Order: sequence, then C-alpha cells, then structure tokens
Amino acid sequence: MAQQPDQVLQNLKQQRYAPVYFLQGEEAYYIDQLANYIEEHTLSESEKGFNQLVMYGKDVDMSAIITNAKRYPMMSDRQVVMIKEAQEIQSFNTQAGQLMLENYVKNPLPSTILVFCYKYKTLDGRKALGKTIDKFAVLVNANKLYDNQVPEWIIRYAKHRGFAIDNHAVQLLADYIGNNLQRLANEIEKILVNFKKDDPSRLIDPDHVQKYVGISKEYNVFELQKSLAIKDVLKANQIAYYFEANLKANPIIPVVALLFTFFSKLLLVHHTSDKSERGLAGILKVNPFFVKEYRAAAANYPLQKVVQNIHHLRVADMHAKGIDNTGGSDAQILKELVFKLLH
Repeated sequence: MAQQPDQVLQNLKQQRYAPVYFLQGEEAYYIDQLANYIEEHTLSESEKGFNQLVMYGKDVDMSAIITNAKRYPMMSDRQVVMIKEAQEIQSFNTQAGQLMLENYVKNPLPSTILVFCYKYKTLDGRKALGKTIDKFAVLVNANKLYDNQVPEWIIRYAKHRGFAIDNHAVQLLADYIGNNLQRLANEIEKILVNFKKDDPSRLIDPDHVQKYVGISKEYNVFELQKSLAIKDVLKANQIAYYFEANLKANPIIPVVALLFTFFSKLLLVHHTSDKSERGLAGILKVNPFFVKEYRAAAANYPLQKVVQNIHHLRVADMHAKGIDNTGGSDAQILKELVFKLLH
C-alpha cells in the first residue's frame, strides 16, 4: 500500500531504509524532498564518491539500472542508485523492461537503495508491475493538494521551520500562489531568511509577505473578496482600479475563479442549517477565523443575489476567455463585474 511522503521522510530520518523506493505523482515537491534527503543524508561524504550513482531516465535503460543496483558497495554498508526523471525511461513501455524491474523488486540487493523519481505520472496499479511495486517496494503517491488544503500546509511548513504565521498572511500566500508547493516553500524561505536570529516574535505577518514576496496586503484578490463581502463599495472599486493598472500581476481569470469559489460557498451558507462557527468551517473547508466574513457576506447577499452573482461571474469568465466578448478589455470586464456583484 502506498505510503504518505511525511511518513517515509520520518522513517528516513530514523535511518530505516528500504531497498527500493518508487516516488510517483503530480506533486514534484514531495518527490524532490524525499530524493534530496536520501541523496544528502544516506551516505557520508567519503562514501558518496564510490557508492552514490545518479542516473537520468532519458539516458539509461532498465538493464543498466538493474546492473548497477546489483553491484555491491565499496568500503560502505550500502550504496544509493538514484534514477531522476524516471518517467522518461523507455523500458517502462516494454514487457522485457517491466519484467526485469519486477524480478529485481521481488528480490532486491539489501545493500542497495534504489530510488525512482517518476514525476507527473503514475504507474497503472492494475498491471503486474504496479502491483509488484506496491507490494514489495516503498511506493509514494505524491498527489497535488486541493486548494482548501493549502492554508493548512502553509501553517505546518512554517511550524516545522519554527515559526508561526498570521491567518491573513496564510490566505495571501494561498490565494496568490495556489497549490504549487515548491514555489510556496521558496517564498516562505525568502521571508524566513530575513528574520533576525534574535527576533523573539518568529511570527510571519502580512507585512512580511508584502515586503519579501511582493504581494500587496491592501490591493489583492483576498482584500477584494473581503470588501465585496462587507459591501465596501469604495475599497472594492479602488482594488479594481489598482488591478487595471497592474494587470500582469493580477490576471483576471484567477480573480474571477476565486470570487466564483467565494460566492459558491455562500450558497452553502444559505442552505446549511448548522450556522455555528465550527459547523460552517467544516462545511466551507476554511479556517474558523474566516467564518465571520462568510456570515457577513450571507447577510449582505440574499440567496437570490448570490445566484445572480454566480451568473455574472460565469459570464465574466467567458468574456475573459474571449467567448461572446464584444471587445471589452480585461480591465473593463473586471470593473463591470465588480459593479454588478455589488449592486
């Protein structure tokens, strides 16, 4: 059965190694994280010269991989054979190559750690090779996070680095970067490197995000959503005009998508009977901190207006994609949309 990346990483840190690792899936961040840890920590620097081999899928076939995996280590208890970009191995498409790997996985050399980094794809678990790897190797399915899982991931990442992070800062990062975990990690690291070692707060706030990531804490899609929720007409229009002047940094389609998600969740607020903070947080899949915003929006937008606004957002999305657009620019589409949502 496939294991979670965090579980495998914990085992590696405890020096509990397996003979074969197969890291596959859409989320390259987890694959790189595990592969880098094995590459950097399994062998000492003096052992790596003779006992660590990194190969690339487009340059090797299965025969060469298995031959190297069966080689005994030199002056070390183990060796590492790392296959990066393993999805490019042509032998995966041949019966002979698959059978060769199956046979090795069933009876691997205990002193070898063989690692496949199979990015952006997954093996067919119904076929013999997929079943064999699932049964005899450490299989990791690195799946993309859903958007509603990203804030919690950001909080965990900061905590792992010894920092806390403000809820608004979390939302800024999640809204603007999305579920690209590698980019999220890079941006958070950019913030952390600017903390002084003796800084007692160790709290990431929106000011840090604005200063070191470049996301405006006042003029962003999160603040647009908030101003729409409380019907702050002036602020909503100020943000729309700011977006008009900075369209490259604020493309319309992601803005419309986020607002569509917001008003779709308002439908849930109107239709659910449990309007407690915990109940709404569970149904909406948001941090309880943001429930009050949805409650305020539900009070400002009756059910009929919410349905109408979802229609406006669908139309704006089509226009932004060039469908039935009579020539309006992205800026015009956005300003007209904000007007229709509010009035």
